[in-house]
Parts: sequence; structure tokens; C-alpha cells
Amino acid sequence: MIYKEFQGKKLSALGLGAMRLPVVDGNNAMIDQAATEEMVAYAMEQGINYYDTAWGYHEGNSEIAIGKALGKYPRDSFYLASKFPGYDLSNMGKVEEIFEKQLEKCGVEYFDFYLFHNVCEMNIDGYLNPEYGIFDYLMEQKKNGRIKHLGFSTHGSLETMQRFLDAYGEYMEFCQIQLNYLDWDFQNAQTKVEMLDKKNIPVWVMEPVRGGKLASLAAEDEAILKNLREESIPAWAFRFLQTIPGVTMVLSGMSNLTQLQENIQTYTEEKPLNEEEWNALLGIADKMIQKTALPCTACRYCTGKCPKQLDIPYLISLYNEHRSTAVGFIAPMALAAVEQEKQPSACIGCRSCEAVCPQQIKISEAMADFAKKLQP
Repeated sequence: MIYKEFQGKKLSALGLGAMRLPVVDGNNAMIDQAATEEMVAYAMEQGINYYDTAWGYHEGNSEIAIGKALGKYPRDSFYLASKFPGYDLSNMGKVEEIFEKQLEKCGVEYFDFYLFHNVCEMNIDGYLNPEYGIFDYLMEQKKNGRIKHLGFSTHGSLETMQRFLDAYGEYMEFCQIQLNYLDWDFQNAQTKVEMLDKKNIPVWVMEPVRGGKLASLAAEDEAILKNLREESIPAWAFRFLQTIPGVTMVLSGMSNLTQLQENIQTYTEEKPLNEEEWNALLGIADKMIQKTALPCTACRYCTGKCPKQLDIPYLISLYNEHRSTAVGFIAPMALAAVEQEKQPSACIGCRSCEAVCPQQIKISEAMADFAKKLQP
């Protein structure tokens, strides 16, 4: 196992994420405890010492399951991370209640790592609102030794991330972002890495294989990579991350023992990409995006013609993201911060925007489809 230095600690470069644990009969709320404990036992044996869970994973049962599995080992033999669930705005006034319950669910007296969960457009105002006292409470727990290291995760825009960093950046010890070769440009991951580097904040990675999307590729793309070096397709995604300075922790939500074994094998050695290999991966990412993404250049000719004054380039960017993933939670969270009259459903289909679009995008059809996809 490769290890990374972090404030005097040796962290396994690969961490086990507890968002996609094995389940019974496809029921996400019903974790297969025996299979989970088998995975944790293997991970511990092979040198993984970082385990990441959260309040909402597996409908509230992930913290319990991972706590039971880790409870078989000495407390100083692993690092445990959890998060304050600000993705649900009804939790904003419950930081103390939730934190105490999390410790109880995990069966521990402290968290080694604790995060503001998913800072995004929907919750940034709440996170920054001193009336909720979230920051003050978590800093107090850090002072009391119940949080060893405090950080944040984010799926938000660059602007939202900058707002959070401006407010609390000097107190953040690490940041967890969605980072992989598909999102290097598509989700502005490169710029986020650069922002964190300027603040000297180490990078924690989530979605290294994009929820499994990068675990297999089209045959022609696999052939391109095979001609460059002998690696499994998932391993290419991890080698990409090993090439980026500042990446300290890579979290993978492995849902069976085989995935765990394969990823641990990848992390027995560090094999960063050379320039040709790096460019090949980004070229493959471009092709993948072009297959689903509308070619909006954000020229904004359309916005001047829209009678509803919709921010069409922004909505298209969210539409493109929503179509690129099977998870589909980023766009709804971003749109939660957008007024109802500015949502995709507000488009009246007048096509005035399409008359001036240099890319000849059928915007009205895209907005109608987006609105349909967003329906529960």
C-alpha cells in the first residue's frame, strides 16, 4: 500500500468509501453486514487505514455498519471520517444533535476527519450563516479533541467554492472534490485543484471512476490505452490521480470484495502517467463528453432574446452534467438555489433563443427534456 504524509500521519493513499457498501436484495438501506466486515478485514490486512462514511449514506445506516466493522480493531489502527449533512437544509439548526448521534452510531469518541458535507449553491448561505452556529460548533469540537481534522467536500461551482474558502479557508485542513479525467475540464476539477493549491489545502478525491462510468470504456478507447501501457481500465483512472500533485487521499466506494482487491493491487505502487498517456486519457474524456453534451460556448446571445430572462448557458451546463451521469444529484442541488421562474420548466418554447444561437442548439427541446428529467 502506498502511503501519503498528512500532518505527521501516514494515510493510505486509497481510502474505503462507505457510500456503496454491499447490500441485501438490492435494498440500499439494508447493508450486508457480513460482506462489509469481510471487506473491512481485507482492507485492514492490506494496509488501508482511512474509512469514509456520512450521515445520509445507505439511508442513514452506513455509519452504523462501518462503526460495527471497525469496532473489532484498536481505535488507533484506523482513521474514520464523517460529515455534517448540510445537503439537507432542515439539518442546519441541528449540528450538535447530529454530531452527537454520529459518534454514537459509529461507536467512537472522536472523528479523525470531519467535513462540511457537499458545499453547494443550495446550502452555502446556510453554512455561512452564523445563526446556525455550524462552524463555531465544529471548531469547538476540534478544540475539545472530538474532531482531529476539519475539512469540507464540494460539488459546487467555482464561485460557491470560493465563497466558502473566503469565509473559512484558513481553518480548512483538507477538501474533498469530484476529481477524475472526465471531470478535469467538464466539472472544472483542474481549476478547483489550483484553487486549493493556492490555499495550501490538500486534495481528497471522490468519484475517481465517476460512479463506475470510467471502469469500462468503448473498445476503440481501450485499444488506445492498451497500446500505451498494460493496465486495467479502472487502474487508468487511479494512475491519472497519482499524476496530480496535491492529491493526498483517493476514496473509492467499493461495493464488493473483488473491486476492493483490484484497487488495492493498483495501489501497491505509484505509476504516474507520462505526457502521452495523460493526453490520451483527456482525449478519451473529450469524446465521451461530446457524445452527450450540447456544444454551448456560453456566448450568451440567447439570454438577450429570452422573454423569461433565463440563464440559458448555466441551465445547459447543468443539463449536460445531468445527462452525463447516472446519479443525477448535482443539477437538482444547484437548481434548488434558483428561483422557480428561472428553472428549465419556465421555458415557454418560443425559440427566440434558437434564432441567434451560433451552435444551432435546439434549446427549447433541451429545456423541456431537462424539466422532464428533473421530475420526481
